[in-house]
Amino acid sequence: MVLKTGIVKGDIFLKHTPGDGCPDTPKRLTSIYSMLNDPDMQDIFVDVGPKKAEQETVTLFHTHEYFKKIAETKGKNLIALTGDTHACKDSFNAALYAAGGLLKAISQVAAKNLDNAFALIRPPGHHAEKSRAMGYCLFNHIVLGAMFAQKILKLGRILIIDWDVHHGNGTQHAFERDPNVLFFSVHQAGLFPGTGFFTETGLGPGEGYTINLPIPKGYGDAEYTAIFESLLAPVAQQFAPELILVSAGFDTHKDDPLGGMLMTASGFAAITASIKRTADKVCGGKMVMSLEGGYNCDALSRAVKAVLKEMAGITCCDVNAMAAEANKKKVDFVVRRTIEVHRHLWNF
Repeated sequence: MVLKTGIVKGDIFLKHTPGDGCPDTPKRLTSIYSMLNDPDMQDIFVDVGPKKAEQETVTLFHTHEYFKKIAETKGKNLIALTGDTHACKDSFNAALYAAGGLLKAISQVAAKNLDNAFALIRPPGHHAEKSRAMGYCLFNHIVLGAMFAQKILKLGRILIIDWDVHHGNGTQHAFERDPNVLFFSVHQAGLFPGTGFFTETGLGPGEGYTINLPIPKGYGDAEYTAIFESLLAPVAQQFAPELILVSAGFDTHKDDPLGGMLMTASGFAAITASIKRTADKVCGGKMVMSLEGGYNCDALSRAVKAVLKEMAGITCCDVNAMAAEANKKKVDFVVRRTIEVHRHLWNF
C-alpha cells in the first residue's frame, strides 16, 4: 500500500551558503531535489511547503539572546559564529524555514493528514546547543520538533533516533533530564564533537532515557540493521512513543568524506524499514525525519531516494534477511556493551 509521505523542500534552503571549504553546500540539496524529478519518484509524495518558524517557537529551546545573535546575521556577509559554523545574509531565514518546515510536517503527521514525512532541509541542526551554534548547525530543528510536539501538540512520549555519523550533542543535552523523550544515537566513536559515550545515559529523572552507541568505523548495512533490530526495536516497544523523530544523517555512507562507515543506499532502506515497522507497532506509523549530514552528493541523493521509497511503501526491505548477514562479532560488541549499561531499565 502506498502511504502519504510528505516532503519539505524549498529554494530558501539553497540560499544558506556558509563559505568555501564548508562541506554543507547547497549542492547537497540540489542533488536531492533533482532526484525527486526522476520518473520513479513522480506523483508519489505530498509537498509540504516550508513555513517560517516564529521567535516564540525557536525559543522553546534556544535562548532569546542566542536567537537575537543569529537574527543579527541577516543581510550581512559571511559571519563566523564558531570556528566551523558560519552564517551568510540568508542563513537566518533558511534556519527559520527549516525549523518551521519540520514543525509543519510534524503537525500534519500528528493530525494524520500524512502517514509520515521527511524534511529535506538545511542547515542541519543536531549539534546546535541552547545558546551556541556548532557543527554547521544554527537552530536545533529536531529538538524544536520534539518540544513543539510536547508543548503545543500535547504529545507525551517522543522517541528521537539519530543515525548521523556524528553524535547529536545538542539533542542529547536538551533532553537528558526528560524521561518522556528517549534519545537513541548510533554514531562513529572518536569523531566530532567528542560526546556520546556508552556511559552517557541521561541525568536525574532522565537517567536511562539516553542510549548512546559509539561504534568503531567499518560497520555496514547488515551491522546497522542488526543493531536497530536487536537494541532499538525492543526498547522502542517498551517506551511506546506517540511520535518518532529521526535525525537522518547520511555521512555513514561508504563514499562519504567525513566518516569511516560502510553503509549504502540498501542499508539506509533497511534501517528505515526497521524503524517503520516499530512505528507501525507503537504509534500508528507516526514518523518524521529531518536531514542532518551527508556530504557526498551522489551518495546522498541515492540514499535519500531509498529511504523515501521505504517510507512511502514503494519498496519493502527484508529487514531480517539484511540483519542475518551482519558480522556477529561487531554486533555483539555493541549489544553487550549497551546491555551492560542499560539492563536496569530496559529488557533487550
